[in-house]
Amino acid sequence: MKLKFISFITCLLIAASVSGQDDFYIKLADEALSLTSQHVVYDPSYFKLDYPNGDVPSDRGVCTDVIIRAYRRVGIDLQKEVHEDMTSHFDKYPKYWRLSKPDKNIDHRRVPNLMTFFTRYGRVLPITQNPKGYHPGDVVCWDLGGGVTHIGIVSNKKAENNQRPLIIHNIGNGQVIEDMLFDFKIIGHYRYKK
Repeated sequence: MKLKFISFITCLLIAASVSGQDDFYIKLADEALSLTSQHVVYDPSYFKLDYPNGDVPSDRGVCTDVIIRAYRRVGIDLQKEVHEDMTSHFDKYPKYWRLSKPDKNIDHRRVPNLMTFFTRYGRVLPITQNPKGYHPGDVVCWDLGGGVTHIGIVSNKKAENNQRPLIIHNIGNGQVIEDMLFDFKIIGHYRYKK
């Protein structure tokens, strides 16, 4: 009898922890979706930011700002997380920008840096052409060609005609939700929770 009770309690604890993990990513997807109600002009300008919790003006942003703002709404400051990791492990991050040290104003706003951070501290998920492999709160990165990268968050909404998960991103038309998961070559698929 005691063994059955312990097994039952163990199953409840496992179910609760799995449910809590799923709830985090659903909340992240919901927070990202709420960003689509804000009018945002695509603006890749360099801004001097407060630190921590610095943000570009609320009516400005690029694809990475969607990720940063969604994560902030669930209590994670990627500006701080990326900056601290780059300060300690600068050699692990891409050198595309020929910087000699981290820059808390821009490093977290660069897709390759976020990819490196998510690879180091999150779960790297399979890249597949099966839409069922992408879940709410997953972060996806694409190669747009010509050395241009892009990033977005998987929503809990699906396209009516094909059941692909819709993506929340900013590719030039502000913070929007679109059916674009397979429009470009996927180069990264992550799940991150601190």
